[in-house]
Amino acid sequence: MDPTFLSATQLADLVRSKKIGALELLDHYIGRVERLDPKINAVVVRDFDRARTRARTLDDKADKSAPLFGVPMTTKESFDIAGLPTTRGHAAMKDTPVRVSTIAVRRLEAAGAVVFGKTNVPVDLADWQSYNPVYGTTSNPWNADHTPGGSSGGSAAALAAGLTGFEIGTDIGGSIRVPAHYCGVFGHKPTFGLLPNYGDPATSSAAGGADISVMGPMARSASDLAAGLDILAGPDPDETGLTVTLPTPRFTGLKDLRAAVWAEQPGQVTDSETSAQLLELADALERQGVTVSRTARPAFDATEAYHLYLQLLDCAWSSRLSDDVVANKVARAAALPDNAKSADDVMVRMAELTHRKWLGLNEKRFQWRRLWSAFFRDWDVLLCPVIASAALPHRQDGPTWERRITIDGKDIAYNDMLFWPGLTGGYHLPGTVAPLGMTKAGLPLGVQIAGPIHGDRTTIAVAALLEQAWLGFKPPPGW
Repeated sequence: MDPTFLSATQLADLVRSKKIGALELLDHYIGRVERLDPKINAVVVRDFDRARTRARTLDDKADKSAPLFGVPMTTKESFDIAGLPTTRGHAAMKDTPVRVSTIAVRRLEAAGAVVFGKTNVPVDLADWQSYNPVYGTTSNPWNADHTPGGSSGGSAAALAAGLTGFEIGTDIGGSIRVPAHYCGVFGHKPTFGLLPNYGDPATSSAAGGADISVMGPMARSASDLAAGLDILAGPDPDETGLTVTLPTPRFTGLKDLRAAVWAEQPGQVTDSETSAQLLELADALERQGVTVSRTARPAFDATEAYHLYLQLLDCAWSSRLSDDVVANKVARAAALPDNAKSADDVMVRMAELTHRKWLGLNEKRFQWRRLWSAFFRDWDVLLCPVIASAALPHRQDGPTWERRITIDGKDIAYNDMLFWPGLTGGYHLPGTVAPLGMTKAGLPLGVQIAGPIHGDRTTIAVAALLEQAWLGFKPPPGW
């Protein structure tokens, strides 16, 4: 059996049953990385020798019951792994190994995973393109002229190309969900705060985390997302002995599922192929007994909710910025006309926001988060686009706020694509991405499955239902 595109849980079963050894499986993926990764440049940090030593140790273990026993995996470059650098795309950090692995990596290794490398990201994890001056550009295995997404772009590309068995990414503006969508794999953005991600303070790993930002699993199956959630969820063990018990889904199958579908939004550009395929999915689910609404919405104005997300987003990553960058933003904001309403216009006005005004924004966010909760009392999940279109061509032409793109013949600002990632993520909701279909040009499309706060098992369960009833992972041609 060729293990390349099996799920992580299937790979663990193979090792557990001794049908393949941990070292043999690891060498299979290492061999693929060495042969094939030059085509896409996804696995940019390689730790093969230490991984082989760990795999040999696992092969000698009598107890092979760990859920990811012997599964070779990579992580997004921004995760701290002791002995390896964490650069986030900055050349100044490329020769500085970190001292402490992040909690997520420690939990995965305790679950039996064999981490053998790290995958590429954009600078500061702030783009849907994955390129930087340290490791270069990562391409999409479906079409090397296109981006795999960002910021977990290398993660999704490596999964789709069969270069790794499992992955983890982070998400503040779609950075798990968009790459999963662009590359045709599964990804889960968890409820905010559910999965801790504290690593080595020397790498700017924030002890307090950042508002909206989360980490979560990426894989080739919904079952792997569920396994990853079980391993990674729970409070920081350094600070509490509390445990987490997430609620189970209210449905047992498609016939008692209630799904709202939000395929397009006036004033926000969404590619017609994306909207059409999402509505086709809605029709198919309805034929299979799902209760579907194409009009149900939470009780707030979508544009206002989106703009609130943008304001909070800009505040959330402001701690990363130098004084010079903040001063530049202040100057840009002062030059804006009052009617400037692009995503970048909304965000740039947040430079040097007072704490008192931020508290007001946060209060409004929690009021509207409760409106989301009220919405999900009537609906199990919301099905909506992940982002405005399928994978974009490579773009490396200056800062994101200066870029323009064309979608369905409409010219928009690059960052105006934040609508679909932000509408759900900005309110701390869990969101799972599953394959939806393919464009006429042969690029994958995904569906975003959003659910209530702590409804992570619900959104992943719906992804599993869609995997069986609609579409699962398919390898790109030639891989």
